[in-house]
Amino acid sequence: MASLPSVAVNGTPKLDSDLRKHHPSLFLPNDKTPSVSYQKNRTPTTSESSSSSSDFREALSMIRQGATTESSYYARLLQQCIDNNSASEAELVHAQIMKTGFHEDPFVSTFLVNVYVKCGTMENARKVFDNLPRRNVVAWTTLMTGYVHNSQPELAVQVFQEMLEAGAYPTNYTLGIVLNACTSLQLVDVGEQLHGYIVKYHIDFDTSIGNSLCSLYSKLGHLDSAVKVFEKIREKNVISWTAVISACGDNGEAARGLGFFIDMLLEEIEPNEFTLTSVLSLCCVMLSLTVGSQVHSLTIKRGFESNLRVKNSVMYLYLKAGKIKEAKKLFDGMAVNSLVTWNAMIAGHAQLMELEGDGLSAYQSGNEALYIFSMLNRSGMKPDLFTFSSILTVCSSLVALEQGEQIHAQTIKTGFLADVVVGTALINMYNKCGSIEKASKAFVEMSTRTLISWTSMITSFAQHGMTQQALHLFEDMRLAGVRPNQITFVGVLSACSHAGMVDEALGYFEMMRKEYRIRPVMDHYACLIDMFVRLGRLDEAFDLIKTMNFEPSEFIWSNLVAGCRSHGNLELGFYAAEQLLKLKPKDAETCVLLLNMYLSAGKWKDVSRVRKMMKEEKLGKLKDWSWISIKDKVHSFKPSDKSHHQNEDLHTFLESLIDQAKGLGYEKLKDLDVTDEDEDDDDEEKPCSSTTYHSEKLAVSFGLLNTPSSAPIRVIKNFIMCRDCHSFIKAISLFTAREITIRDSKRLHKFVNGKCSCGDFGSLL
Repeated sequence: MASLPSVAVNGTPKLDSDLRKHHPSLFLPNDKTPSVSYQKNRTPTTSESSSSSSDFREALSMIRQGATTESSYYARLLQQCIDNNSASEAELVHAQIMKTGFHEDPFVSTFLVNVYVKCGTMENARKVFDNLPRRNVVAWTTLMTGYVHNSQPELAVQVFQEMLEAGAYPTNYTLGIVLNACTSLQLVDVGEQLHGYIVKYHIDFDTSIGNSLCSLYSKLGHLDSAVKVFEKIREKNVISWTAVISACGDNGEAARGLGFFIDMLLEEIEPNEFTLTSVLSLCCVMLSLTVGSQVHSLTIKRGFESNLRVKNSVMYLYLKAGKIKEAKKLFDGMAVNSLVTWNAMIAGHAQLMELEGDGLSAYQSGNEALYIFSMLNRSGMKPDLFTFSSILTVCSSLVALEQGEQIHAQTIKTGFLADVVVGTALINMYNKCGSIEKASKAFVEMSTRTLISWTSMITSFAQHGMTQQALHLFEDMRLAGVRPNQITFVGVLSACSHAGMVDEALGYFEMMRKEYRIRPVMDHYACLIDMFVRLGRLDEAFDLIKTMNFEPSEFIWSNLVAGCRSHGNLELGFYAAEQLLKLKPKDAETCVLLLNMYLSAGKWKDVSRVRKMMKEEKLGKLKDWSWISIKDKVHSFKPSDKSHHQNEDLHTFLESLIDQAKGLGYEKLKDLDVTDEDEDDDDEEKPCSSTTYHSEKLAVSFGLLNTPSSAPIRVIKNFIMCRDCHSFIKAISLFTAREITIRDSKRLHKFVNGKCSCGDFGSLL
């Protein structure tokens, strides 16, 4: 890049009034920048358009007839081209300018560059610029502005370099434009050179330059530098404050951003829609409903109640905070919904599924998201890739294969299947719905594959117990030149764990460390420990823990407790349990696992200790829920509920299934599960609770009774399956010849012909 001239021109170039009017919007952060308010965004009324067109034709006719004209006459015609956003009209005037020789007039030619820029025809703008008799700073800056606004920032930087080589001097406005281009391209070196020049000639106090520098450093991840630049601005306007607030949000310091917003209000600076949306975004990050509600009130007070961008932000905050009624009230009250609105509602319900305290509520949130998606389709508006990725995530969580297949067909029709984000979401959806064949087909049909795509498919094969396919795909990925990451190796090690391939697993572990220089994390060790536990090699699992450079997680210790209990090594099991208790587990399922082990061993003091800890941590007892969807209707079950209309037939049928399963070697187990059916937490001794009517057994039985004989059964359960239910469903999948998929809180179990995709790890629990 050419060196900057040694003199700075501090004045803003004498641009036309329209360009002056809109230049402040150039300095908002890129992701919050409004579309530039060029006249092309305004649609004239029919009468205005007709009158304007008539006047234009009359004026042009006078020129063609040889009427004497001045440069100002052409300026009025060209301004009309801008008002009409008509490049074709501009070309007609351009032709007359060439005929009459006014192309030699610098004012007219520079104005013509501006017209083509405003109309978005940058090729014509460049041609006129290249033929200018003299190029002043206005012409250079106008061309750069056009490239920035037409998403060609690299050409803006190129023009700036040409300007310097031509010996022209940049103004403050020119520097602001090229800083915006550097921000879009993340050109650190060029941005720092420009900042050095700005500091050298003491113009960093300028508002527009400071705004642009603040945005630049924000996008480069240098928040402290962005704040320092902001603080040096003498006359901070709303764009300055919005830039620094957004910078805090972009760099993970939401609370600091809210602090700047408060300072802004104290300075009596009126926020605009972009300020308010940035602040509401910070409230979302912090899940601060209290502050968010106050900002909502402020938006109403400041007259932004009908602003779609602001309303979308408020609605998304309420959704993320779990305030469905408030969000729906806003949604229903919108006279016009943008696609952003629909996407916010769908994504908000998808996120709400993760926040719900119980599985059934999450299921209902997912169904609401599907309903909103169907409303979107009926509205005539077209979904985009964000819509499809969100709704496919919902289908994954609901195990809603049929709806997922319909959405898959829609992505093909709309052309979004080619998008790598949508393609990867499809793989995950089919995987989590238990259809590994269709997941594999979606992967094969992807036109472009990223690291995430490869990793998703490898992980999918691993979760379905298809070890060889996972490992072969990993080798194909390496041959394709795609470098694996930490998550890829989690999938590979998980595949080895399922198959008990110890030597292979340790080999891949070393490959990860030595060949790819990836430092092992907790998940990698968890896979290896899981493998040793499955094989009953508990001493090796404990030895592996000793080699770790960090303390084992709650997951690892609970896995070891389950394995020791299953394999009868109570001594090691009690040790693992003590380590687990030191972590004060926050998961009720983990505590129930401990209770079961202590109860089975008759260690009543330890039982009391765990129960006391559960009370202190406010961990409720497990509520055994399962649900199944048949013909878009959700049927939920719990052991003690006898209100279902088919209750009597259902229990009779379940008893007959148990008798048939016994003929295949199934032995009903008594477990010591502590659920909501237990009577009193303070009783020291608990009778064994029957596993006969566990909710997943009832849900599967209901599915067998109410679906065609060849239809697959898909059930969701709110916590982990017990050993008895796992053995029972293996048996009935064999004699009913049904494919039965159960998604519990930890993993997906796909039962086919008496075998489970989890590699029978469920039998250890």
